[in-house]
Amino acid sequence: METSQAFKTLLLYRIGATLSYQIMMVAVGWHLYEITNSVISLGLVGLAELVPYFILALYAGHAVDHHSRKLIAAIACLLHIAVGLFLTTIALDWLTPPVPLIYTAVAFLGLARALLRPSYQAIFGQIIPRNQMTRYTAYASSAFQICVVAGPGLGGLMIGFAGLEWTYALAALSGAVGLYGITFIRITHEKPEGLSTNFLKSFLEGFHYVRKHEFIIGIMVLDMFAVLFGGAVSILPAFVKEVLNAGPETLGILRAAPAAGAVITGIYLARRPLLEDSGKHLFLSVGGFGLAIIAFGLSNNLWLCALFLFISGCCDSVSVVIRGSIMQLTTPDQMRGRISAINGIFIGSSNELGALESGIAASLMGLVPSIVFGGAATIAVVLLTYRLAPHLRKLNLKDLT
Repeated sequence: METSQAFKTLLLYRIGATLSYQIMMVAVGWHLYEITNSVISLGLVGLAELVPYFILALYAGHAVDHHSRKLIAAIACLLHIAVGLFLTTIALDWLTPPVPLIYTAVAFLGLARALLRPSYQAIFGQIIPRNQMTRYTAYASSAFQICVVAGPGLGGLMIGFAGLEWTYALAALSGAVGLYGITFIRITHEKPEGLSTNFLKSFLEGFHYVRKHEFIIGIMVLDMFAVLFGGAVSILPAFVKEVLNAGPETLGILRAAPAAGAVITGIYLARRPLLEDSGKHLFLSVGGFGLAIIAFGLSNNLWLCALFLFISGCCDSVSVVIRGSIMQLTTPDQMRGRISAINGIFIGSSNELGALESGIAASLMGLVPSIVFGGAATIAVVLLTYRLAPHLRKLNLKDLT
């Protein structure tokens, strides 16, 4: 199978699975709040997903490196389909009590997410030639951002026009689209000689590899702390209400702005990849993200806020493409699953902790100071990493291809 065709097929897998996840999470939030009328019940959704994700993630990375990557990817899609159908029966009142069953479904969605990331990353690295890695990473990033925006929007519309049961059914159908995509990818997985079958030893090999490589540990630190401190999006509802004195339509515009910037930048980078001075562009993009968050926090005009969030999305896209390319180009094929799983755990935890940090900081400092603090902390992390990772700042991606 030629590269472009293999990539399109893999992208169909990721789009289907991502849309399924996004639609289900929106529907679950609405469903739970409709039943409980409790904000706490919404907060527990993240916990219900995160715990099983962390439990399975490292073993999933080990499994991806030792067994059929297609099979593991297919299992992830089958879980999306099963969870979607299970939630459909709950929405139809065929199963009770609904609340614990919904949380159980979310837990299985966390297991699916743990399988999805390492299998996708490993197959991506296997089918894309090294000299085209940056271009295809940019295309994949743009497609993912479109799903992140389209999924919740589509889910919300379906809830309003067709009801929860049809929304969950659509999520199951999206999972089936992902399964269809992965079925037609032609890859072989040959287990290298000397690869340990012992999970603990295999797991430690992955951590030792990350620790030894400045490029990988550097981009993980940058990503983790940028997400941790720059999580202004998690408190957007409060910002819209208290600073802009606006309603849900404004929230929708501001939520879409970073994704729009990321999609446009990703398409541009696919055509003009940053193969030279890539390390400097990486640091500039994360620093620019921090500055954009500060500017957003200091703005009280809708369109200025949208502009700065759009810029933050542009900067984030540059960072995502460069980091993704570095991760793929510096990781041996036989370790892609484990390294991706380790990276996923760091980023997964920073997403949840970032939302928590933003909420605590906002309650202690106030909304605007907390957003400015987050942007400034991101810039401080960039400066520190720039000083401590000299090889990363001198990196040219063309030297890795």
